[in-house]
Amino acid sequence: MDAESMKLLAVAGTIAIGGAVPAIAIGLVGAKAMEAIGRNPEAAPKIQSSMILVAAFAEAIAVYALVIALILKFIA
Repeated sequence: MDAESMKLLAVAGTIAIGGAVPAIAIGLVGAKAMEAIGRNPEAAPKIQSSMILVAAFAEAIAVYALVIALILKFIA
């Protein structure tokens, strides 16, 4: 396997893992937040704001993975 093929494989792995893991995390956070709101509806605003904050952090991880993949693709 030549160096270019290994580089493209690393980029593909970075995008695959960097996109899948935050998506799973956002799904789990959303599910648990809906469960918590179902159990305690009067706490919905506090739970919702925390859920949005955690989802934003998980999305940031996906953006970091994209940046790393682009660095691998074009600079390295």
